Amino acid sequence: MSDFPQRAVTRTAKLATLPVGIAGRAALGLGKRLGGRPAELVAQELQQRTAEQIFRVLGELKGGALKLGQALSIFEAALPPEIAGPYRATLTKLQESAPPLPAATVHKVLAEDLGEGWRDKFAEFDDQPAAAASIGQVHRAIWHDGRQVAVKIQYPGAGRALTSDFSQLSRVGVLFGILMPGLEVKPMLEELRARVIEELDYRLEAAAQQAFADAYAGDPDIAVPGVLEATGHVLVSEWMDGTPLAEIIASGSQEQRDHAGLLLVRFLFSGPARAGLLHADPHPGNFRLLADGRLGVLDFGAVDRLPEGLPLIFGRLLWLLHNDGDIEMVEEDLRANGFLRPGMNVDLDELHAFLAPLADPSKTDTFAFSREWMRGEAIRVADIRPANVARRLNLPPSYVLIHRVSTAGIGVLCQLECCGPFRAEVLRWVPGYGPPPPTSSPVDPSSAPADQRSGDSINPPGVSEVDDMGPLDEGWPVATD
Repeated sequence: MSDFPQRAVTRTAKLATLPVGIAGRAALGLGKRLGGRPAELVAQELQQRTAEQIFRVLGELKGGALKLGQALSIFEAALPPEIAGPYRATLTKLQESAPPLPAATVHKVLAEDLGEGWRDKFAEFDDQPAAAASIGQVHRAIWHDGRQVAVKIQYPGAGRALTSDFSQLSRVGVLFGILMPGLEVKPMLEELRARVIEELDYRLEAAAQQAFADAYAGDPDIAVPGVLEATGHVLVSEWMDGTPLAEIIASGSQEQRDHAGLLLVRFLFSGPARAGLLHADPHPGNFRLLADGRLGVLDFGAVDRLPEGLPLIFGRLLWLLHNDGDIEMVEEDLRANGFLRPGMNVDLDELHAFLAPLADPSKTDTFAFSREWMRGEAIRVADIRPANVARRLNLPPSYVLIHRVSTAGIGVLCQLECCGPFRAEVLRWVPGYGPPPPTSSPVDPSSAPADQRSGDSINPPGVSEVDDMGPLDEGWPVATD
C-alpha cells in the first residue's frame, strides 16, 4: 500500500463493502447449510471471515474507520460468548497494527516537517514501523544524543480521510436519535468531530503528553514518556518498552491482570486532578506493563481538558446511589447538567433501577470485572424497548469524552477480567462524594462546554500559544460540512 486512501468515494465504497460482504456470506452460508453442512460450523466460518474482512477494510482505510475498529476491539467483551471468539483475535490486531506506509512516504513527511537534514537529528532510524495507529505509525530510532526514541509520523492525507470517514459514520450515528429520543445527536456529534480534528495536530498531542509526563514524573506506578520534538505531523518522544496490555489480556497471569487493572483505574481517575487532563483513548494498544511494575501510557492525541478536575456531579451521583439517597435529587442533578432534556420525563423507580448497577464497581471494597458482567450490562443498557430509561437520557457535549473514557475503560477492565479495590481508588480522586449540603445547587460549574472550561492552554515545547499555530497544512484539509 503506497499511500493513505484519500478519495471520499473510494473510502465510502470500501466502507460499503462491509454490510454487502456480510450479506453475501450469509447467503453463502444458507446455501452451505442447505447442502448438508452443520449450521454450527457454517456460522463459525461466517463469523471468522466477517472478522477478517472488518480488519482488512478498516485497517486499510485507517482514519475514522480504524478508530471504529479499535472501539469494536474493546467492546468485544460485550459480545455473546458464542460469537466473541472469532472476532477477538482479529479485532485486537487493530490496537497494535495496521498496514504500514512505505519508507519513501515516511521520508517525505520527515523532510517536510523536520527539514531536508532530518537525518542529522538521528543517530539511527528504522524505516520499518514498530507500531501503527489510526492516523499515524511509530518508528524506532536513536536520537542524536544517544537516547532511544519513538517517532510518530502522521499518514499523508489523514486530515481529509479522517473527516470524510467521520462524516460517513456520523450519518449512521444520526440513527441513534431514532432509537434514543432523549439524545440530542447533533451537538454530540459536533463535539466528537471537533475532538477528532484536534488529534490531527501533533503539537497539541505533544503539549498534552508533556503535561502528563511532568505531572507523573517520578511516580512509582505510572510512566509517561517525555517529548523531545514536535511538529504538526511528527512527534518524537522517549521510547518505552514493556508488555502491551493486549498481551496481558490474552495470556497474562491473574496477578498481572489485577495489577494492570488497578493502575489503569488509578491513572484514568487521577489525571484530571494531577494534570488537569483526562486521557480519552483508553484502549489496550495505548498501555504497557513495564518491567518494574509501572503502567506505561502512550498516545495523548485525545484528551479532555479539565483544569478543575472531574465534574462534581459524578461524586454526588455516586454517593446518592451508594447510599440509596433521594432519587429526586438524582433527577435534579441530571436535568441541571443536561442529561435529561426539558420535557423528557422518567419514572423515578425505573431511573434508580437503571443507574444503581452502574455504581456497583465502586460500591463495595473490591469488585471483579468480567466479560459476563459486561455482556449483562450491555444488554441492559442497549435495550431498545420504549420503557428503557437509557432511551430517554441525553449526553451533553461537554461530557462526550468523559463518557468515552468511562465506557471504553470499563471494556478494557472486563477484557482483563481483573479484581481489585477499585472503590478506594475512585473515591480518592472523584470530587463531590458525600451528602449534598441542603442549600447546594445541582448546577455544576465544571459542566460547561469543553471549549469554555479548558482553562489555560497547554502548549507544546517551542510553541508560545496554540492559537498562533495557524491552520493545518494544506496537504491535510479539514472538511467543513
